[in-house]
Amino acid sequence: MEAPELVAVLRSRRIAVLTGAGISTDSGIPDYRGPDSPPSNPMTIRQFTSDPVFRQRYWARNHLGWRHMAATLPNAGHRALAALEAAGVVSGLITQNVDLLHTKAGSGNVVDLHGTYARVVCLDCGHTMSRAALADLLESANPGFAERAAERVGGIAVAPDADAVVGDTGSFRVVDCPGCGGMLKPDIVYFGENVPKEHVAEAYSMVDNADALLVAGSSLTVYSGYRFVRHAAAAGIPIAIINRGRTRGDELATVKIDNGCSPMLALLADELPAVATSV
Repeated sequence: MEAPELVAVLRSRRIAVLTGAGISTDSGIPDYRGPDSPPSNPMTIRQFTSDPVFRQRYWARNHLGWRHMAATLPNAGHRALAALEAAGVVSGLITQNVDLLHTKAGSGNVVDLHGTYARVVCLDCGHTMSRAALADLLESANPGFAERAAERVGGIAVAPDADAVVGDTGSFRVVDCPGCGGMLKPDIVYFGENVPKEHVAEAYSMVDNADALLVAGSSLTVYSGYRFVRHAAAAGIPIAIINRGRTRGDELATVKIDNGCSPMLALLADELPAVATSV
């Protein structure tokens, strides 16, 4: 497989990378908006905070889904980006994903723009805890729930936000903050929430300090990621996009490759370090 135009745009440049759900599909995590994705209605912050039944259903499903996500392994695309960072080609990585697969693959300079599935925060007092610690509390409050649900469905389908598809959630007991009794929420930016300002500032700085921006596996439908493409374009920074299907940033791209992330990023991991060491 060859993509000479992609290599030409990125050659001899320090690259900032922006990734979306499309990079994780080869790890078994479905995309929200890819051409082959099932219909999906991601949770909004208003639903989570205002509807106790909705919140109960969410935590029941997440109680199953987070375990699957924690066990998920990086794919060739994640490993390629980690290798490019180790080679000095990728200077930093901004991800819209909450799956921590870039960190698992060995990428070090990562901005988790939308948070991660692995931490929980209290909306009242700000107390934080690991998702594993909450799992112990939820298991104590709902003994055997995970095993019974897995037996009923046979297999568990998990969305990009660690939400598993399971029907019977009416008996599930939600656990409140052990510190103040307030409402616990995954440390994930839901639809309708703002991305933390410090994450946005760090990501802008990452783009400003790079010579090119590579987008991998994002339709850029959500403004939280698209803003960095607009920022790069306004600064005259070359933009390369790898994504199956159209993206909101196609007209701003220097080059657009309609292909899967894993093969194209593996290609870059083979081509770009060799170029970097020869100049």
